[in-house]
Parts: sequence; structure tokens; C-alpha cells
Amino acid sequence: MSIPASDTLYDLVIAGASFSGLVCARTAAMRGLRVCVLEPKNEPGARIHTTGILVKEAADEIDLPHNLMRRVHGVRLYAPNLKSIDLFAPGSYFLTTRTADLMRWLAQEAERAGARILFGARFNGAQRHGDSLRIGGLGIETRYLIGADGARSQVAKHFGLGTNSRFLTGVEAEYEGLDHVDPRFLHCFLDSKLAPGYLGWIAPAPDVTQVGLATSLTRKPELSRFLAKTDPLFHFNKGRVVERRSGLIPCGGLVSPIAAPGVMLIGDAAGLVSPMTAGGIQLAFRFGRRAAQAVSDHLLDRGPPPDAVMAREYPRFRLKKLLRSALDMAPPNALIDAGLSSVLMRKLASRIYFHRSAAHGQTFREFEREILTHDDHV
Repeated sequence: MSIPASDTLYDLVIAGASFSGLVCARTAAMRGLRVCVLEPKNEPGARIHTTGILVKEAADEIDLPHNLMRRVHGVRLYAPNLKSIDLFAPGSYFLTTRTADLMRWLAQEAERAGARILFGARFNGAQRHGDSLRIGGLGIETRYLIGADGARSQVAKHFGLGTNSRFLTGVEAEYEGLDHVDPRFLHCFLDSKLAPGYLGWIAPAPDVTQVGLATSLTRKPELSRFLAKTDPLFHFNKGRVVERRSGLIPCGGLVSPIAAPGVMLIGDAAGLVSPMTAGGIQLAFRFGRRAAQAVSDHLLDRGPPPDAVMAREYPRFRLKKLLRSALDMAPPNALIDAGLSSVLMRKLASRIYFHRSAAHGQTFREFEREILTHDDHV
């Protein structure tokens, strides 16, 4: 792709129109930087590889359009024998999304702020040229480069930065017409035979129902087996699959090093995904914005190197990496069946899903009466 000579020099080039990349681009452009985003896909909503499920804390990081989301207040957690417990925490919720449309909106917001997005443009390396970097094959230069190009980052490989080596493998199908799914809950399934190291899920999204499975270790997730096991509850044969996706989710924690002179990683490329829960969108929003602020402070106001700033702020996930190792041991299903209804398991699950251990003394029925007085669809 050839760029006109007048547009060849940028303050910041971002490889990847990801959640982190687009938030970074918008913030940097709003702060006055000339920003260019390289995206190999032809449009930002194509070939989505994420569930797009947000925790409340992710929505608190950035204001998002309410019409692209659905609020889900509770979690129904199933043991391998399909017995379940209901979890909730007043004031907490999840947001399922029209993920492709959300990505398009983020791209539009970045462009509205002044960033330029080059679709069909892949990062294929860069050469140092004085104080700038020449991006291979695109005829552009940049004062700073950010790799927001996913779990298999080409920016990381080109500059010899840390790369992800530990992954979950996920598969998901989107269904229309699943009328037997209770929309008040994210339905999460523990099963060490079907999903060793992680879980299965059924999530009511704004227009569809997302049905997925992820596993660690080396075994490929078998979604068909998960569907067969849970079909008596949800009757998948009455629905219709409208979309399928799969992908790798980094779960090894922060990579090292995260930066080289004039280059830094963010998002999945940096391993900014919780090793325990595999959640990364909140971190993408938070540190995409913070990286842009650090780069603009550095380029415009002689601030410290951005990687020095972010190294102090990026989480280390020490405890969560230990918990990831425990999850990878895949406890036997009989143990999960026996423990699911225990007080300890309920408190632990509430802590994981809602970042708190109790629901302030309310029963689910009391909480249900409260939320039914409001519109659950946002």
C-alpha cells in the first residue's frame, strides 16, 4: 500500500485495530498526535476472535454505546453433573455485546478523534532511520510504534520482544432462536473432561446466544460434545448457528521484555490477560489509554520513556499465574461435583466472578425482585 508523501510521517503507528489498539489510537489522537493504525483486515468487525463479554469494570474504563450491549446480572455455575448454583453481587454485572459493531464503533471514534486507519495493511517489519522507524512496505515513518497485534504479535517477533507461549484454545458458536436460555445469567460449566483448565459457557447476547468452550493443555475443545451434554437444558436443535469463531487466548501473564527503544507492546501482545479468568478487555481499555498518554507525554512534553512508565503500572499476575497452574491440573469431576455447593466454593466463585466474596446478605430471590423492576436490556 502506497501512502502520499505528505502523509508519510506519524508520531505514533499502532499495529492492530484491536480493543487496546483502537482505544490507544483515539486517546493519542485526542492529545494531538498524528496517529496511524495498521489493520490487515478489510474492516474492524471482520473475523472476530473474542467473546466480547465485558465485566462491569471494563465498562467503567470507557463509555460505550448502550444499544450495543446487554446487561447480565448473574452467573449460573454448573458442576459436571449439571447441578448448579446461582451467583450475583448487587451493583455488579456483565455486558454481552454486539462485538463486531462495538469494534466498528471504536474504529469510528478513533477516526473521529483524528487517527488514520489503514485497512488491508499488515505490519511486515520496520527499519530504524535516525529517530524514527520506517514501516516495511508501506512508505510511512513513525516516531513511536505500538504493537497491539494480538497473541502472536509480529511486532514482538520483529523486535525480539517477549512473546506469549502459554494459551487457552477457545471455540464459540452464535445461535439464534435459543428460547430455553435464562437471560438473567451467564451460564458457566466446569468439566475437567470437556474443558480442562477452563470452562464452557452460554451467554445471552443482545441478538444471539453465544455458546463456547475453551481448554488449556494440548487438547482441542470439542464443542459438539459440550452441546450434546447440555442439550437437555437448552435444546440447541431448536436454534440456528449464524456464526462460528475460534482463537488462542494468552494465559501466561505479562511477557518480557515489553519494549525496545521507540517500541512497546500492549493488549494481548503484551500478555495483558488474566491467567486465571482469561479476561483481557478491561486491561485492553485501561492500558491502551494509559500507553497513549505515556507516549504523548514523552513526545510532546519530554516525559519519561513510555515503557518505563508502563513497566510500573502493568500487573504482574503473580497470584493468578499460580492459580492458572492449579487450574491446569484439572481436578477430577467427582471432586467438582462434591464441592460446588459448599460455602467455600460459593465464596471463591463469587470472588472470581464479582471480585467480592459475599452478596451483602441478600438471597437471590430478593435480588431478583429488585432487578425485575428495571429493564435488563441496555
